[in-house]
Amino acid sequence: MTNKRTPGYWLMKSEPDTFSIDDLLKAKNQTSPWDGVRNYQARNYIRDEMKIGDLAFFYHSSCKVPGIVGLVEIVKSAYPDHTALEPKSPYYDPKSSAQNPRWYMVDVKFKQKYDEPLSLEVLKMNPKLKGFKLLNRGNRLSILPVSLQEWKTIQAMI
Repeated sequence: MTNKRTPGYWLMKSEPDTFSIDDLLKAKNQTSPWDGVRNYQARNYIRDEMKIGDLAFFYHSSCKVPGIVGLVEIVKSAYPDHTALEPKSPYYDPKSSAQNPRWYMVDVKFKQKYDEPLSLEVLKMNPKLKGFKLLNRGNRLSILPVSLQEWKTIQAMI
């Protein structure tokens, strides 16, 4: 008997001028580390809950039309974010060390780019997404869990 795990669902935000879905498309094997997360709650999601095979919406934030632009898969589970140890990196953290890392990352692989972004404004109009964490006022987390029902609702909107 196989004990196959049900995938988890996520939303992963990135500013397109820092790292866009097109950058992921151009990456070797269309795979890249998701580095630079510097929020403890988002770090905990990466470190403790994200697993290989989980799926995530790729969301462009801080741009003209914020929204979901595609789909990625987690292909490597959490490991220490080396950028925290590099003094020249914008993600450097002097309190992090190789022996006691504070920050983690996962590797994501490109799955799909949507023809049109599913904008934040359109997401806000769907009453089925009333409890969706992305739509909560003041939510600035770069990694958010997505429930199965929210996942299905958003997939139906694409």
